[in-house]
Amino acid sequence: MEAILLGIYSFFVWLIFIKKKWLPWTTPWKVTVVIIPVVGLACMILLLNVFAPSSADVRVYKYTIPIVSQVRGRVIEVPVEEGNRLVKKGEVLFKVDPTPYQLDVNTLTAQLATAQASNREIEESLKGARGKVAETRGVITQTASRTREVSAKLELARKRVAQYRELQASGAGSRFEVERAETDLKELEGQLDAVRSTEAQAKAAEAQALASEQQVMQKLGAKANGEFAQVAQIRAQLENAKWLLAETTTVSPCDCYVVNLQLRKGFFVAGLPLNPVMTLVEAEGQVIAFYSQNELHQVAPGNEVEFTLNTQPGKVVKGSVDSVIWAQGAGQLQASGSIPMAGMLAQPPGRYAVKFNIAEKDRAMFMAAGAAGAAAIYTDHLHMLHIIRKVMLRVGSYVNYLVLKLH
Repeated sequence: MEAILLGIYSFFVWLIFIKKKWLPWTTPWKVTVVIIPVVGLACMILLLNVFAPSSADVRVYKYTIPIVSQVRGRVIEVPVEEGNRLVKKGEVLFKVDPTPYQLDVNTLTAQLATAQASNREIEESLKGARGKVAETRGVITQTASRTREVSAKLELARKRVAQYRELQASGAGSRFEVERAETDLKELEGQLDAVRSTEAQAKAAEAQALASEQQVMQKLGAKANGEFAQVAQIRAQLENAKWLLAETTTVSPCDCYVVNLQLRKGFFVAGLPLNPVMTLVEAEGQVIAFYSQNELHQVAPGNEVEFTLNTQPGKVVKGSVDSVIWAQGAGQLQASGSIPMAGMLAQPPGRYAVKFNIAEKDRAMFMAAGAAGAAAIYTDHLHMLHIIRKVMLRVGSYVNYLVLKLH
């Protein structure tokens, strides 16, 4: 751009002083003609670097995702290919033989059904134990009532025996009546002993029924998340088996490209985290440009951005400033017991990264990971200078068509 401006300026100098001779070609005019472009270009470049700063270090960064199998087994299918074919999110990357994992699921499903049936039996036995407790308590209540009834009759019979004995002693009663009263008394005493024996047996049966109920409740009392422990344990194992079965099919976590594809049908994967079988490169990366520290004091998020990539000659991509990453390694201190040392020579100031947002119309353009290029940021000041930077950026983009090597 500077050469174009100098060419235009030289044309007008030739036209004014040589062709038309509107002004004399004297020494003062010669000095003036030389000073004007020098001062003008210097001022223009200084203002451009502040209000439309450029960077010759633009990089396209893309995250990579190493794919590791979660399960071990023989690979039965690898439907993806390495290269520029885009793999959509959720698309199958490879499959491992699911047979042993399906068998585990079937086995645990059967065990779960057995455990649930066993718990239902225990619940029914609990109902039986509680019914037995209620039955024995009913017998205890009945025998207690019978004991009170027989005790009352026994007390009356004792009084009758005493009365009949007094009457016999006074000559008013007979021996037969005394013997009959004594017989009734002995009969009632035998009934009371029998009732008390029945009551004792009922209490013993109640204690046994309560112990049985307590034992069943202890079996049912071990719960996890509202479910019996045995059932919960088998259910957890079943869920894990189902997860492992699902992991026999590995799908893409993003819209990515497959690189470093080492996997083939028939390979055996071990399910180790340090053994990736392929690498995915995300389709949409991020574009970052590096600027010197004193170039960014007028830059703000939202400023217009244009950048070019060496892989796309003649193409200017539009966007905006997302953010300035105000951090770099030179400003970091590692936590240690050592005092930071000053270098023998002054360390040069590091550059700061500026992250770009790509315009909607250019997001579909393919940007290779690691592609380099140039960029310009157009601040909110001196808009008239922006056209010069835009022309310079476009000229540099078309220069990328030139492959300057001797072989």
